Amino acid sequence: MNSLGFPKAPASTRVVVAMSGGVDSSVVAGLLVRQGYEVIGITLQLYDHGAAISRKGACCAGQDIHDARNVAERLGIPHYVLDYESRFRQSVIDEFADSYVRGETPIPCIRCNQRVKFRDLLQTARDLGADCLATGHYVQRVVSEGGQAQLLRGADPRRDQSYFLYATTPEQLDYLRFPLGHMEKPEVRRLAEDFGLAVADKPDSQDICFVPNGDYASVVTKLRPEAAEPGEIVDEAGRVLGRHDGVIHFTVGQRKGLGIAGPEPLYVLRLDAAKRHVVVGPKASLARSVVYLRELNWLGDPIPADGLAVSVKLRSAQPAVAATIFADDNNAARLELFEPEYGIAPGQAGVVYQGERMLGGGWIARTAGKSVPAKAEIAA
Repeated sequence: MNSLGFPKAPASTRVVVAMSGGVDSSVVAGLLVRQGYEVIGITLQLYDHGAAISRKGACCAGQDIHDARNVAERLGIPHYVLDYESRFRQSVIDEFADSYVRGETPIPCIRCNQRVKFRDLLQTARDLGADCLATGHYVQRVVSEGGQAQLLRGADPRRDQSYFLYATTPEQLDYLRFPLGHMEKPEVRRLAEDFGLAVADKPDSQDICFVPNGDYASVVTKLRPEAAEPGEIVDEAGRVLGRHDGVIHFTVGQRKGLGIAGPEPLYVLRLDAAKRHVVVGPKASLARSVVYLRELNWLGDPIPADGLAVSVKLRSAQPAVAATIFADDNNAARLELFEPEYGIAPGQAGVVYQGERMLGGGWIARTAGKSVPAKAEIAA
């Protein structure tokens, strides 16, 4: 077996590398070239010029495409730029805007992986006769004794990206490879220097790729003006406490920026987009112990009827918490948290783990309850 798990020499193994122009994917290409694989680099042009979303461009556009091309030239590999603007607009940007209109807090990076990179790009890699598609994500792929590909957290917990890949299907995981999953970022940058890549010191992207200035509200307003219509800030009883400039400026759990004062700190409890209401209240009213997931993608064994003890991440930057997951009909699931959590926002993802293994997850549809279910044994 070669390092990618194929029973043949690296020179006989064709690998497509998704090259975004950043240091991570560039190092993946460099590593595979060093190991003797036949490497093809592909960069997706995602920025929708027609939408005029940003003057500075976006991930996989402009400077990033230029950087990816230069890396490919340095490594001596073929490189192709594919125009995915219309697909990206339809599959990611439009839904991002629609989600805000519904009063949700979306994560477009998950949809991009699900509907563009791991669907369309993966099919392009197959069409090119590649044995696999390699990316620069910080996750680990292992194969069980039974031959099942499993997805584990990245070895560096500060870089782990498994939360954003929960929608990866078993068929996709069979085809994907993640050469950086066992590394830490400083090592990756050192390798970029060893390969003589100009992107070795390139900063990591901090914003949503098509919102490089972090001003997502202006993007949503441009695409869905109704999301910026003013409305009222109300308490749990419906009493008007103030006014706002659009529900797109708020998320569940938010405390700052409300512009109202009270005897105790107030938090956003929920968004009623239909009424254009931002409902606020004390922190205690944010407590939720039941989370309902839709569009469940599951990579583990079937969930037992009496539930499965797991840990779950309810936001990408928050640690996982203990829960029991129950399977519902229509690719849905219910999470019962061992301890109430605060600020769980519809539109985010609930991603499920056992130990280091990522089992799957779904979009948070709604939350309920403040009662605490009985505790059970769980892998951290």
